[in-house]
This record gives sequence, structure tokens and C-alpha cells, in this order.
Amino acid sequence: MFQDRARIRVRGGRGGDGALSFRREKYVPKGGPDGGDGGRGGDVVLRADSDLRDLAFLARRRRLEAGRGRHGEGSNRHGADGEDVEVAVPVGTQVFDADGRLVADLAHPDARVTVAHGGHGGAGNKRFAGPTHQTPRIAELGAPGEEADLELRLKLLADAALLGFPNAGKSSLLRRLSNARPKVAEYPFTTLAPVLGTVDAADGRQLTVADVPGLLEGASHGVGLGDEFLAHLERARLFLHVIEAQEDADERFRAIDRELAAYGAGLGQRPQIVVLNKVDLPGSTDFTVADPRILAVMRTSALTGEGIEELVRALFELVPEAEPTATAPRELADFLVYRPTAPRQRRVRIFRTDRGYRVRGEASEEELRAAGIRPGDVVEPE
Repeated sequence: MFQDRARIRVRGGRGGDGALSFRREKYVPKGGPDGGDGGRGGDVVLRADSDLRDLAFLARRRRLEAGRGRHGEGSNRHGADGEDVEVAVPVGTQVFDADGRLVADLAHPDARVTVAHGGHGGAGNKRFAGPTHQTPRIAELGAPGEEADLELRLKLLADAALLGFPNAGKSSLLRRLSNARPKVAEYPFTTLAPVLGTVDAADGRQLTVADVPGLLEGASHGVGLGDEFLAHLERARLFLHVIEAQEDADERFRAIDRELAAYGAGLGQRPQIVVLNKVDLPGSTDFTVADPRILAVMRTSALTGEGIEELVRALFELVPEAEPTATAPRELADFLVYRPTAPRQRRVRIFRTDRGYRVRGEASEEELRAAGIRPGDVVEPE
């Protein structure tokens, strides 16, 4: 089943603890501190993969947690960093935080975003040594990683999108135009999820066309889940507005057009090719709407193939060019940031001493437990 939304909980790995250690050798009975630093916790990263089509796989993996950093050791041995967790998602996936704010948009292949940073590794006691403090009996514990609840929403990327009322023949038309094989039947709502297909030109060019489930009046307000389906039209550069040739084509066009305008996001200004489909059936009507957004009016039959070649040629001629980017592809940002994040600061730092623990800042009970502190342990404020 196609899924264009998923909720996940992400957690960066905890940093490893710094070591509290002193050099001890046969002829060096009072060696100096040699505790190494803990490793940094791993990050949770999302990466856009052009081979994926939906978010259904995340229904089985709702918690993503990166690896913990290894603890430091004596002899100045630093702990290894924790392993990152990298999860592939479809191109066009948007990331929203728990408050519904857009955090990042993975709008091109291989775009990446770190959604939970790992915690800093703790400093070993070697770091605290100085001229006046040559035997520090203190080492820092690793910091916890970031944790967040996120919602992922997929908006399909397509050069053109088929839209219209249910049973207008969009799925049959997509089968004729492309390599897609959507379910086809003579009843409304055959298509329950968006379908992508690739249209090939004789010269080797390709376009991606999306078939979006049929819309109802009131779709912009959620009727028939139409607001969710309309979201998949936002990134299409051209609409193929499919209308049954036997219906009142003018009124059908205006009804869908009202929904596009009511939804917003620029859908009401998008260029369109009006496709009068099922012309093989008797009773075809004319289309008389004059609108600068209508680039062409085509008459087709998905059943007999009439007008399909002409529609393919028009599609390649009329689909607008992709908007140029300001920089070369290799210089593109990994993702589009919509909500800048403030520099991460270590609000609380916890140290291990030879007597117990020392805390800098106001730590919650949860933070103390996560650091391994148990009832009865000695905890001193710094």
C-alpha cells in the first residue's frame, strides 16, 4: 500500500565517557593522568534515494537510533565514534518537527539531512591536567544525543500530472502514455494512490508523469482526502487535465479549477493541457473555455490509441523547462533549510570523580539516570 506519510522517533547516539586513568608502570609509580576521550555519538541521517517511491518501509521501523560512542581508555586511547544511521527516503520527502514546522526538504537525489546529532564524547582526565593541577581525578561523561519526533511527508516529483474527476480515464491514459501499469476498471476511485510513469520520446528524452487519484468538489477542504492528493500536484510543472468527452467539459474544467485555486500553493496558475478522453464513445462534446493557462486541447481515446501520439508530442513540446538553479549541481545545498537551528550548546555537563559525580548546570532526573547515576551515588554541584 502506497504511503506518503510516516511518523518516526529519532535519537542520536550518546557520546562515550572520558577515562579516569593514571599512568602506572613498574618504574613510574606516580605517573600522570592518561585517560583518553570518549568517542562522539553517531548521527541519524536521511538521504533522498531516486529508486524509492513511498514511505511504507518506515511503518516497520518507527524508531531510529544511532550508535553510542566508545568510552575512552587509559594510555591516552580515545574511544571510537558511534556508527551513524543513514535511512534512504524517496526524493521529494519533507521533514516536519513535532510542532508541524517544515525543517528540511529533500528535493533532489542524494540530498541529505541530519535529523538527530550524536552527543559529544566526554573528556578524559588527561584534558584537565595543568601546571597547578597535575593529578586531576575527574573525567567527563558523554553527552546524550539529540532526540525528536518527526513527520515525513512525500510530495511526488513529476514533470506533468494527470488530474480530473474519478473515472475520467486517467489511469488508462497513463498506461498508454508510459511504462506505468496502474489498476484500471470502469468504476470511480480505481486509483487510490499516486502512480508514476515514464514517457519516452523518439529522440531518447524522458518525462515523468504522475496519476493522482480523482478529485471531488470540496477536495481543497479535505473531501475524499483530496487535500492530501492535491499536495502531490505542487511539484508538477504541467497539468494534463483529463475530462470525459461525453460530459459537460466546460463545467468539469471549472469545477476542478476552483479546487486548484482554493488549495493555493500556485496550483491555480499552473499551465495545463486539456485532454478530452474517451472520444471513441458516442456523444462527444466540445470544449470552449478560453484561458491563457490552457496550452492545448487534445482529443484522445485510451482504448483505441487515438490521439496518443499527438499528446506525447505536445507533452514534450509544452512542458515548461525546470527552473534553473543558482549553482551547479555539485554545489547545491544538501537540503533546503526552512527553519534554521540555533547552535547546539551543552546545557549540562556531568563529570565522574574518584568520589562520585560532579554536575555543571541544572540536570534533570532523566539526564542523571541517562548518565548512569543511581540513587545513593554522590553527586556534587560544580
